[in-house]
Amino acid sequence: MNNRLYRIIDANFNRSREALRGMEEYCRFLLDDKALSGQAKQMRHRLCEAVGRLDAARLLTARNTDGDVGRGLSVEGQLSRANLADCFTASAKRASEGLRVLAEMTQTINGDVATVCEQLRFEVYGLEKAVFTATFKQDRLERIRLYVLVNVEPDTTDAAALELARRCIAGGADALQLRAKGVSDRRFMTLAGDFVQICKTGGAVSIINDRTDIAVLSDADGVHLGQDELHPKLARTLQKKPMLTGGSTHSLDELHTAMEDGFDYVGVGPAFASPSKPNLKTAGLDYVRQAVKELKGSGIVPVAIGGIGPENLKQVLETGVKAVAVASAVIAEPEKMCRQIKEMLTNE
Repeated sequence: MNNRLYRIIDANFNRSREALRGMEEYCRFLLDDKALSGQAKQMRHRLCEAVGRLDAARLLTARNTDGDVGRGLSVEGQLSRANLADCFTASAKRASEGLRVLAEMTQTINGDVATVCEQLRFEVYGLEKAVFTATFKQDRLERIRLYVLVNVEPDTTDAAALELARRCIAGGADALQLRAKGVSDRRFMTLAGDFVQICKTGGAVSIINDRTDIAVLSDADGVHLGQDELHPKLARTLQKKPMLTGGSTHSLDELHTAMEDGFDYVGVGPAFASPSKPNLKTAGLDYVRQAVKELKGSGIVPVAIGGIGPENLKQVLETGVKAVAVASAVIAEPEKMCRQIKEMLTNE
């Protein structure tokens, strides 16, 4: 019986260790996330250290791969993986299952090892959640090159705002932000629901300006928060699923604060005088260039904003920024102008 116990422990140690390595590689090479990769690596080493307290000779002696009746058994879809995220999920499930078995079985011979395995099992659950969130954000942030601001004033019709969104998406816009100023909450909510659906249908990232509550209720991909809006950490407590959280910055001081606050992306500008915000002091291309440098390696994506159009886009791209936000530049001919700007972005 004891030999069979060690055989179970050996099999589940290998299963858990290999699964943790798979999780680590996903965090390291796909997410390029040093913290999450380091967490997975540390968990794997703690598991090896814990099982190392057991009799290694007995574990190896009990191993019988040739005589394992489970070898070669499979169920339909067992190895079906559509993408690398599926591979990570499979590894996470395998790790938690193996750790649960280890916690149960090692309890009969070494309670300290069982305690470590139980702790690691719950840490796997937490890591799986953190990686799911990081994957969601990376997937959306990597799409964004052309970000369009859809401004709605009290005299703007909902139909006009939604048609603008459709035409911008048709022209290649990757993300759209709905800004509704001076309108009722009820109207904003209804408009946001339609706006988000249009973005989903067109494959664009949907962002709601200022209002975390409306972003959550409309199932938007994210919320953009101004300097005087809700702190991003508080905004995230209201979110029912992973969401992008963006902020606005106009100086290095504001940028450093945004980095500490943990935004996923930040608007940097105004690069030029902005017709939509004439009273806002121009930060200039030097600030955009500095912001790109400061944010390198932080995981926070800079989006240049303010007075940007085809006539000055080349100058903006020379700062090193990869994503730009536009508004007035595309109003007259949304589809045509978006297509022109997107071509410039993708061919730079």
